[in-house]
Amino acid sequence: MLLPIKTLTDNETTLAGAQAGRRLFGKLVASAQAPAEPEPAFLDFSGIAVATSSFLRESVIAFRDYARSTLSTLYPVIANAEAPVAEELAFFLRHRADALWACDLDERGAPVNARLLGELDEVQRATFDRVLHLGSTSAPALAAQSDGESGVGPTAWNNRLSNLAARGLLIERRGGKTKTFAPVLEIM
Repeated sequence: MLLPIKTLTDNETTLAGAQAGRRLFGKLVASAQAPAEPEPAFLDFSGIAVATSSFLRESVIAFRDYARSTLSTLYPVIANAEAPVAEELAFFLRHRADALWACDLDERGAPVNARLLGELDEVQRATFDRVLHLGSTSAPALAAQSDGESGVGPTAWNNRLSNLAARGLLIERRGGKTKTFAPVLEIM
């Protein structure tokens, strides 16, 4: 799913203010639909020169939180953000100890240059890095791998993985009683 921010903001190139952010949030909610299978929703910032923290908080962050709580198979990703927009968003996210996926889209619309904007606390980052390394895993599998290493059991691993999925960083899939988790994008 591709959500072109410039089109949704009436071709504005400077996006500022909480009220304008709330307007975009409404348009994003109206444009988004829950897919049958988990997939990223690329919020395409092509052509946007500047976006303020208040705008990003009321639009991008609000939409990510809405999507993750209401459209459980949709995973918002920032795409094609110019440096000033990415820097503003990363700065805002770091102060919240939060993160979002970002990437560029190539001419075919495939994600390249995948990265996280923002910052995760040490435990969340270690969990995220483990999943990234494994490609896909479950809480019982992580507990079995750490076998006494940290004393972290399946319930604690599940809480960590679920938190990362709630932030839209990991895709959560159910298979019987077990949930598996995988990165929304691969970091190249």
